[in-house]
Amino acid sequence: MALFSYFKSEPTEYILAYVNGHVVRRGAGLSFWYWAPHTSISLVPISTVDAPFIFNETTNNFQAVTVQGQVTFRIVAPETMAQLLNFTVQPRTRRYQSEDPVKLQQRIVNIVQMHTRNQLQQLSLEDALRSSESLARNVLTRLREGNELAALGIECMSLFYTALKATPEMTKALEAEQREALQRRADQAIYSRRAEAVEQERKIKQNELATSVVLEERRKELVNLQGENTRQEAEYEAMAMRIRLAPYSELEVKQLLALSFHDFADNAHKIGNLTITSEILEQLLHGQ
Repeated sequence: MALFSYFKSEPTEYILAYVNGHVVRRGAGLSFWYWAPHTSISLVPISTVDAPFIFNETTNNFQAVTVQGQVTFRIVAPETMAQLLNFTVQPRTRRYQSEDPVKLQQRIVNIVQMHTRNQLQQLSLEDALRSSESLARNVLTRLREGNELAALGIECMSLFYTALKATPEMTKALEAEQREALQRRADQAIYSRRAEAVEQERKIKQNELATSVVLEERRKELVNLQGENTRQEAEYEAMAMRIRLAPYSELEVKQLLALSFHDFADNAHKIGNLTITSEILEQLLHGQ
């Protein structure tokens, strides 16, 4: 075993070198020689770490849900972390001497689960399945505002849920309920279209009826007007006839007869045959 050794770290690794319990070197990305028999080295990663998780919880209506997702964090206070957990490594192999670094992720996942449980207990199953994004935002806010991670020197970078699932039996029930709701909406849409068509047809018939009534009323007015015109024409013709015949009312029969034969003579070219019997002539002459 070499008494003097060389150790080189990466920029994303924070190094604490101890000699007899005292920190002699600290910082990220250090490279140095050390006295192996008396030196211990703690290596705290300060890069971001993705911690996937999956756990089961219950909603406020006592329905089980499976929550699956990922939390991303980083150690922002490596010296605080080194005091709480054992991050000592074997300098040659760079392997941790304890299980504490591995347990760190599970500790963070437990904190995430605690806040997720508090949020799910305020939601029904249906609301929880529909609100994974808002649920993740609320839990991330609580992680950042709470003291659980800050006490460990950890900052939560992001949190998202990849899946929120109910039990297979409840999933089938919800699917059936959703299908029935969609079918009801489809039936309602069909009914609405039919009702709209009936209403439009009713309006068309009503308009046609109103048009027919208007036409009949106008036809009635036209008939009344034609009758009135015919009556007035008859009255006018009768009045005109009386006016025309008025001069002849004071003439004797013989005079009227003479005027008649005079008209016959003037219109002889229009008369085909004119027969005047002796009886008619005698009646006319005697005024009978």
